[in-house]
Amino acid sequence: MVANSKREVAVVAFAQSAIRRDAGSCNEVELIAPVIREALDQAGLDSVQDVGFTCSGSCDYLQGAAFAFVSGLDALGAVPPIKESHVEMDGAWALYEAWLKIQTGEVSSALLYGFSKSSQGDLPSVLSLQLDPYYLQPLWPDSVSLAALQARAMLDKGDVTEADMARVVADSRQRAKTNAYAQLAGDVAVETLLDEPEFVAPLRRHDCCPVSDGASAVIICTVEKAKEWGRPYALIRGIDHRIETHNIGARDLTRSVSTEIAAKKAGACEGPIDIAEICAPFSHQHILLQRALGLDSNTTVNPSGGVLAGNPMMAAGLSRIGEVAMRIIRGEARRGLAHATSGPCLQQNMVVVLEGA
Repeated sequence: MVANSKREVAVVAFAQSAIRRDAGSCNEVELIAPVIREALDQAGLDSVQDVGFTCSGSCDYLQGAAFAFVSGLDALGAVPPIKESHVEMDGAWALYEAWLKIQTGEVSSALLYGFSKSSQGDLPSVLSLQLDPYYLQPLWPDSVSLAALQARAMLDKGDVTEADMARVVADSRQRAKTNAYAQLAGDVAVETLLDEPEFVAPLRRHDCCPVSDGASAVIICTVEKAKEWGRPYALIRGIDHRIETHNIGARDLTRSVSTEIAAKKAGACEGPIDIAEICAPFSHQHILLQRALGLDSNTTVNPSGGVLAGNPMMAAGLSRIGEVAMRIIRGEARRGLAHATSGPCLQQNMVVVLEGA
């Protein structure tokens, strides 16, 4: 919709849970409550009553019940009532809704959070429910198989090699060693990865992001409110999201046109990008997105390890924004880019450009 904001909006807090393969008996409320409390503490706030708006991102299909997200509100408290909303999307889109509310002048601050327990079912099959209900969904193509079609198209076109894909995974694991929240981290050789058997050809298991449970939360507000709270902040200079057709056969899977447009509209090319966190659930998509975003060797990409090191569905995109914002706040970078995605083969993409104050 809009690239450059009229009201300056800042990110003042970010918290995330440890990313785990299976959170066990820990329910959604128990995942959400600690990260909300930590985010509020970072902003110097006592409770959710101190923000003007709250919005969550989750997926009811993961819990197998309509309006399942409502149970997550127990982490906020039912009384007194608050201005609250929900998106059936990654928490990054909850942030976008809150950003729009701030632009209208309706509120001056917002708490956003995303959460999921992806381990409760067969995630690749559950994601098939996002597909076109008339032609694709009845065939039950799972998310990994669709990504494999995309990877094959890129390999056949010569856009990537299997060694390139393995190198992405090795870099992700290596960078994740400094991320205390990561699910997968460590040193692994490209040759070792290439020796592993194929999972869904041409993808190997390491080419696919792991199934993960987790949650994250972000607090945004106007610059005036951030100064009132006396908190350091990172400015959201531009934000935009685009969607491509749900018809897989009508898209060039070797490009992400929606990402290219979103990056341009968000102003990514208006200055150097020091760091970027991109939400690439598969190794070949990392390469595709890096090109679509115009990132070069001067940009540090996925210093956290990215979602190949841990992918809490519905929180991963929001975490990319939080990761970039916190590094800017800590003085590790002046200008950064965060990317979030949703849907099969990078169908929907959001780009957020952040800068230091």
